[in-house]
Amino acid sequence: MNKNVMVERPRRGLMTLSAVVVVLILAWISLFTGARHINFLTLLDDRDGMLVFLISRIPRTAALILVGIGSSIAGLIMQQLSQNRFVSPTTSGALDAAKMGILMAMIGIPDASLLVRLLSSLGFTFLFTLLFILFVSKIQLKSNVFIPLVGIMFGSILNALSTFFAFKNNIVQNVQEWLLGDFSAILQGQYEAIYFILPAVAIAYFYAEKFTLAGMGRSFAVNLGLSYTSIVNIGLLTVSMVVSVSVITVGVIPFVGLIIPNLVRLFLGDNIRKTLPIIALSGAIFLLLCDIFGRLIVYPYEIPIGVTVGAIGGLFFLFFILRKRG
Repeated sequence: MNKNVMVERPRRGLMTLSAVVVVLILAWISLFTGARHINFLTLLDDRDGMLVFLISRIPRTAALILVGIGSSIAGLIMQQLSQNRFVSPTTSGALDAAKMGILMAMIGIPDASLLVRLLSSLGFTFLFTLLFILFVSKIQLKSNVFIPLVGIMFGSILNALSTFFAFKNNIVQNVQEWLLGDFSAILQGQYEAIYFILPAVAIAYFYAEKFTLAGMGRSFAVNLGLSYTSIVNIGLLTVSMVVSVSVITVGVIPFVGLIIPNLVRLFLGDNIRKTLPIIALSGAIFLLLCDIFGRLIVYPYEIPIGVTVGAIGGLFFLFFILRKRG
């Protein structure tokens, strides 16, 4: 066995273990941070505190971890399939497609259940991400910056159409609420759809090596005996599930799928199967940190996580562009 591989495995294992420990520490801090002070030592004797803990704090922390994991993995898959490191649900129109799907369900079926809205969002997200990937494959100029800019323009068109239909049906306020991710409204009984992210994560790990091969191009994948179209469809369906569930549960959380995979790749390379656990855990760490920061900076009020993630993500996006061009 290659000596570098023997050295790399313990190092990667140590990083994964360290990331798990950090997630657990931040999750503990998240559980006991907020306007309602909760003391762990007296929790059993504090009836109101226990109610807040069970109904709000646990669901919120679980949602943060799952959305962070799912969003970072979705970004990684999109970057592989598009062969562009600046592509993510934020820069491909996927988030805007998910919002449009929810909107169309609300217009077509005003009393639509959560499941119906989720399926509509899933269908729209899959359709428009597939169109984006097909469009990217036809572009001759494979610029790292040009492709995500096309995706941002594509998303802006979808967002404009959604706003138009929302205005026509007098539900603009509902659409505006989806523009900003916020975990403060996560409560028991209203967030359980977020657990659909777990099978999406399992699929991503199972197909990790095939996504890596598909990211090397259609010809390369086909020569190795892979069904390139099937792998792309599975990848986009996985991304669509994560994005739809996240948007319908907590709103739009931008840039996580862009910055986390790129940061991890700087240190661990491009092999998805090797980097997937650390990318997933890093996404959870990032969202937990942003949410805790948003709850403390103007305590006892809080800043929606969409604001903090958007600001930090925008700076990282600029950094990656300048670094790549340099």
